[in-house]
Amino acid sequence: MMFRETDRDLWTSFINGDTESLNSLYKQFVDVLYAFGLRFTEDGELVKDGIQDLFVDLFKYRKTLAPEVNVKSYLFTSLKRKICLVLKKQAAEANHSFEVPFLLSGNAEEQIIQDERESALLLKLNKQLELLPSRQKEALYLRFNSELEYEEIAAVMNVSLETCRTLVYRGVKQLRERMVVKHLYKILA
Repeated sequence: MMFRETDRDLWTSFINGDTESLNSLYKQFVDVLYAFGLRFTEDGELVKDGIQDLFVDLFKYRKTLAPEVNVKSYLFTSLKRKICLVLKKQAAEANHSFEVPFLLSGNAEEQIIQDERESALLLKLNKQLELLPSRQKEALYLRFNSELEYEEIAAVMNVSLETCRTLVYRGVKQLRERMVVKHLYKILA
């Protein structure tokens, strides 16, 4: 079975001197940090600079970092603080008051409509999932919810690697077919 390091394992390794763990943390979080940073400013370069500064500071102060933290929360909080400090400074230089922004993509109404569509789609997907055989449901759960590798799923389910891949493939194929057929039926009705 393959071992994947958790955020906490990487964090602890990094604090204990393993700089490669910092690289792994960066690769794991850079995209979500960037997306989160864009919620405070539309200036992508400012967000990139904030992320870079954050990881430089982590390296610089690694010996004083607390080992028991929620890594994702710590990184989000630190990035927000860095971005807001720059925005506050820019507002002060322009003699404007500063309020911590939080931007939604598009307008709020479009976001609400999109969220409702996604909820409806997830509800339909869950209904179709319930119709699958239990072994396929288990394999899909382990693959997509627990994010296990095929080798790990095969070990948990006590099946061969090929059987594991087949279970996942057939489950996804059946879901895709059922979702498309249901969608076409509604369009044609």
